[in-house]
Amino acid sequence: MLEGLKSGNVAETCRKYEIAPNLYYRWKDEVEAGAKTALGGRSAAAQPDAEQEKRIKQLERALGPELQSALQPLLEEIESLSERIRECNERVQQIAQESYPEVARLEQVKGVGTLIALTYVLTLEDPRRFGKSRDVGCYLGLRPGRRNSGQSEPQLHISKEGDPYLRTMMVQSAHHIPGLFGADSDLRRWGLRLAERGGKNAKKRAVVAVARKLAILLHRLWVSGEAYEPLRNQRVLTAAA
Repeated sequence: MLEGLKSGNVAETCRKYEIAPNLYYRWKDEVEAGAKTALGGRSAAAQPDAEQEKRIKQLERALGPELQSALQPLLEEIESLSERIRECNERVQQIAQESYPEVARLEQVKGVGTLIALTYVLTLEDPRRFGKSRDVGCYLGLRPGRRNSGQSEPQLHISKEGDPYLRTMMVQSAHHIPGLFGADSDLRRWGLRLAERGGKNAKKRAVVAVARKLAILLHRLWVSGEAYEPLRNQRVLTAAA
């Protein structure tokens, strides 16, 4: 992990050790959280001398001086990286607010942050180039193929055409939306129903389907300028009943 932080090239480090990037960042978050807990939630440099000395002694008793001395540089590297990430995020938000006001429309969907929304806008460039919102799912390679085989039509893999970075971001949001911390919405409920259909690949297919539907939803919000209603379908059904 420290090698990736020092080199600044996490992708290359993950390829070298055959580690998935998501797993790498999860380990980073866990180490950072554990280290900050051990040091009282702050770096040693940020604490008053008396409190700092107390925390260091507690850490040495719990982990031993060798492990503590190895952990402190790692924590400092993580804090430095986290600070750079915060600066980049602030810059991205500033660019979106000043030059791309349509990003705010897409951010109405919980699970879609500024970076994802801005990437979506910059990649598609002109929403009017798509005759229908559903065409965006095909454009991003999120539509699965089908093979006719007698009376069955087995679902094939997605085409993976279009921009791979934006497709990855759509899938990233699609993991969050039906996940444990996803906000209640028609899209979340739909994804959960798909995942419950059974089969070893049901959850994977549900994530891809949610990503495709999310791409379509973002295009519709961009073109129409409408306010996003997370439970619009539910409201319509309730009114009809």
